[in-house]
Amino acid sequence: KQNSLTTLVRREIERRILEGELAPGSKLNEADLAGELRVSRGPVREAFRALEQTGLVRTEKNRGVFVRQVSLAEANEIYEVRAALEGMIGRLAAARIRPEQVERIREVVKKMHAVGRVRDAAAYFPLNVEFHDLLAEAAGNKALRANYRRVVNELDLYRRETLSRSAENIPISTKDHEAILDAVANGDGKLAARLLFEHVIESRERLHRALAKPPVPPAKPARAA
Repeated sequence: KQNSLTTLVRREIERRILEGELAPGSKLNEADLAGELRVSRGPVREAFRALEQTGLVRTEKNRGVFVRQVSLAEANEIYEVRAALEGMIGRLAAARIRPEQVERIREVVKKMHAVGRVRDAAAYFPLNVEFHDLLAEAAGNKALRANYRRVVNELDLYRRETLSRSAENIPISTKDHEAILDAVANGDGKLAARLLFEHVIESRERLHRALAKPPVPPAKPARAA
C-alpha cells in the first residue's frame, strides 16, 4: 500500500510540474503537499526522492526540495544527449517494433494532423510526448527508455515553450513524425536514426528561434453575452 500510495503521489506531483502548475525553481513544501493530497508526509518524501532520480526536482542541503530549473546552456547540452538517445531508439525500434505498436503510433500521428490544422499547441504537446514515448517503448530496451525519460523530463519546459511560441510549425513537425514512423515501420533503422537525430537538433534550433519571439499571452476569458 505504501509503495502504491507513493507512486500515486509521485505521478500527481510529476503532472503538476510537467503541466506548469509547479514552476521551475519553486520550492516544494512536504507538509503542504501532504495536506493537499490527504496523505502522510512519508509518501511525499519518497515521491521527492523518485522525482529527483528522474531529473524533475533537486534537493538542496538545509534549504529543501525545488522544481529543477534548467538553464538554456544546460538545455543545449541535453538536446545533444537526447539526439543521440533518439537515434538509438530509432535503430532498435526499426528492428523490434510490432505491427500493433505501429498502428498505435499511427493513430497518434492522425491526431497530430488534426490538431495541426488548427495550430493547437496545448493539444499537440501531449501527443508529441506520447509519440516519442511509444517509440522508446518499441525499442525494447528498459535501460534506454529510463535514460531517455530522464532527459526529456529535463527538457519538457523548453519543449512546451517552443510549441506555444511557434504553433505555425506544428504541421511541419507532424510530417517529420510521420516520416520517422514510416522509416521505423519499414525496418530502415539507419534512416530512422538519422531522421530522429535531425529532428531533435532541429527542435533545439526551433527553441532558440522561439525564445527570440515574445511569449504568447494567455487567452482572455470570453465576456458573458
